[in-house]
This record gives sequence, structure tokens and C-alpha cells, in this order.
Amino acid sequence: ELMASLRCRLQVLWEEQELVLMEARECAKWGEELEVMVRDLCKPNEFERYMMFIGDLEKVLSLLLCLSSRLARVQNAMSRVDGNTEAEEKQSLHERHKLLSRQREDAKDLKENLDRREGVVSGILAKYLTEQQLQDYQHFVQVKTSLLIEQKDLEEQIKFFEEQLENLEQSIP
Repeated sequence: ELMASLRCRLQVLWEEQELVLMEARECAKWGEELEVMVRDLCKPNEFERYMMFIGDLEKVLSLLLCLSSRLARVQNAMSRVDGNTEAEEKQSLHERHKLLSRQREDAKDLKENLDRREGVVSGILAKYLTEQQLQDYQHFVQVKTSLLIEQKDLEEQIKFFEEQLENLEQSIP
């Protein structure tokens, strides 16, 4: 019964993931249209700034989300440490936790820098775009960000339920 429930939940998550991927493809098309408009309106160096920001947006967010999920998994593993856990394993978890915490702080710094750059890019675009076009650009950035977060969240949930199902299947003789 539990396995059937897990499979059902996985099926729902896979369907949600497919919908999010479709939205991401639509967002990518929207991004391409914006890119053409920005290329046509802005100076080459301003267009390059725009493109660097858009490319870095995905990279920095993905890095931050990845590090956060890895840190959460290490913290979960640390919460399961008990008197039977070997000292070597405890030390390894502690070292990984420290490393991932530092890396996540660095990624947060990158995100803050990215947010400042977004302000600069918005300022550049404000010189060329109508108010509606500028709002469309800002909405695009928000949608792209939320889709990245949603994709990562679904990947994590799917991974978790797949692991649960696999562990359950292995525990049954």
C-alpha cells in the first residue's frame, strides 16, 4: 500500500515536472524574443551586459539551490548521527557541512552581486524600452527565477520519493 502511494505521488510529481518544463520552454522563447529586441535597441556593450546577466541568473540560482539542497541532506544525515556512528563518519559529515556552508555563503554573495547587476541592467533597459516593455522584462526575470526554483524543488522531491521507494523495495524480501 505504501509502495503504491509512493508510486502515485511520483507519477503526480513527474506530471508536474513535465508542465514546468513546458513553461520553461515557453519562458525560453519569451527570453529569445526579448534578446532580439534588446540587441536591436541597445549598444553592443549594453547588450553584452544584458546577456551576461541573463546567463549568470540561471547559473547563480542553480548553484545556490544545489548547495542548499546538498547542505540540507548533510544536515539530515547529521541529525541521524547517534552513539553507534563511527567517529570518522561524524568527522566527514562535519567537514562537508562546513564546506557546503562556506560555499553557500559565497553563492549568496554572488546572488547579491547579481541583484545589483540586475539593477544596472534595468537602468540600461529603461533608457530604451517603453514602460510596458520594461515591465515585461522584469516579469520575465521573475518567471525565469520562479521556474528554476520550481524545477529544482520538483527534482529534489522526485529524488526523495524515488529513494524512499527504492529503500522500501529493498527492505521487502
